Amino acid sequence: MTDIVNRLFARLFYKKIGEDQFGNEYLLSRCDNAYGKKKRMVLYKGLAEPTKVPANWHSWLHYTSDDIPKNHLAYSWQKNHLPNRSGTSLAYTPPDTEERVEPSRGLYKAWHPKS
Repeated sequence: MTDIVNRLFARLFYKKIGEDQFGNEYLLSRCDNAYGKKKRMVLYKGLAEPTKVPANWHSWLHYTSDDIPKNHLAYSWQKNHLPNRSGTSLAYTPPDTEERVEPSRGLYKAWHPKS
């Protein structure tokens, strides 16, 4: 229900500036705040996960840059942004991690104080 209210509020008081590759919409308020700046916000597509915001849009949201970001990469060496994958099956695990910490295989020896 709150998502519906937030989207309605955004449509009434904000205008859409752009969209990123994840489908998140970036909005700018129609009127200035007390500091004379327009408020900036993001409407997430799907789960509201802040790590889905690419770096160029993050800098725009936090007033570091006033340039509206483009969705293409600026340099050939840049990689596409990926959201945080911790806690998922796609999370990075170093090689042999399971073998090093799994006590049943005998590769791990617990420390015991001397009596």
